[in-house]
Amino acid sequence: MEKLKIGLTCGDLNGIGLEVIIKTFMDNRMLELCTPIVYASKRTTAEYRRQLDIKDFSFEEIPSVHQVNPKRACVLNVWKEDVQLQLGTPTAESGKYARLSLQAAVKDLKEGHIDAIVTAPIDKKNIQGEGFNYPGHTEFLAAEFGAEEHAMLMLSDQLRITFMTGHVPLNKVAEGLTFERLIKRIRFIDRIFPSDFGIVRPRIAVLGLNPHNGDDGVIGTEEREIILPAIRKAKDDGLMVFGPFAADGFFGSGAFNQFDVVLAMYHDQGLIPFKTMNFDHGVNYTAGLSHVRTSPDHGTAFDIAGQGVASEASLRDAVFAAIDLVRAREDHAEWSADPLKQFDLRKLKRPPGPGGPNKGGKGPNQNQGRPAPQNQPTQSNVQGPEVDVDDADDDMDELEG
Repeated sequence: MEKLKIGLTCGDLNGIGLEVIIKTFMDNRMLELCTPIVYASKRTTAEYRRQLDIKDFSFEEIPSVHQVNPKRACVLNVWKEDVQLQLGTPTAESGKYARLSLQAAVKDLKEGHIDAIVTAPIDKKNIQGEGFNYPGHTEFLAAEFGAEEHAMLMLSDQLRITFMTGHVPLNKVAEGLTFERLIKRIRFIDRIFPSDFGIVRPRIAVLGLNPHNGDDGVIGTEEREIILPAIRKAKDDGLMVFGPFAADGFFGSGAFNQFDVVLAMYHDQGLIPFKTMNFDHGVNYTAGLSHVRTSPDHGTAFDIAGQGVASEASLRDAVFAAIDLVRAREDHAEWSADPLKQFDLRKLKRPPGPGGPNKGGKGPNQNQGRPAPQNQPTQSNVQGPEVDVDDADDDMDELEG
């Protein structure tokens, strides 16, 4: 099987993006899995290595994406001029080159010259400029690829979690929560899981919005008026959706292990538990795009940039995830093109399976949390006791003891 070409954007040049990219591909075993192409410049990466005193690694400069060396980590010159690095300090210049790197990588991805992109962290303020007027990567990529619906989906061995709202102020969250939007998001999750993770009819856990699920309307009514009706409708349509669950008890009790994916109502409700469990190994995946994009789950880390202490684990796992997702989509396209395979799929039983919902293959490094989709589609790879949600009233009180 031909190795995939993975494009990597440099992120903010004064952050830790290039550091974690370099550290990832200093392990030559990574080159057995993919051919990495960094969108930056040879001069800039060389200066970055000099400032970090990294002497036993270098990128191979390539004149075009069509002339990669599959045995080396490559750098494609997006710009030729010298760039002054000020590691640890975001500048207008570092934002500009982060933007140029991203735009060049997306162009090549659209044109089919690379198979996926892994984006290093950006500073959401200084990257703003010509061609980029978005809150972050996710919104930019959705616009570039014309994705009518998309979602930030966080991946790890322990947990997959996505969100009803993303980068919006907390006081706007409830405004954006409607029955129509919620049922649409639940259906979206159910639709992408066969192709991206090889899981047909995934078990979807839906969190409540308010503390204690609103305490039957005392603290809030969104659970009773919006969330529970959407869950009931999704169940009527045949989807495996459960909840709503109060977030504190849901995560504190470990109940998340019983599900393939969790739908949180807002950014921090899901990301605080996710990063608590997976800070060094989480992966951010933009679901719903026509092409695969992943990223590490951390930011630019200007506070430690230039010190040589940044962990590459999350970036490495983002590369693993990108490879797995591309392969999973290829597998899905193959079996779904055959009506007989689709018929056989409906006969599959829920496998007992070892491990939790996201246990998958491992990559080099003994593998530290590689979120790997299954090669063959299954009904679900959840292990653990069934959650009784036949009584809708019990949904409101589940895990609240």
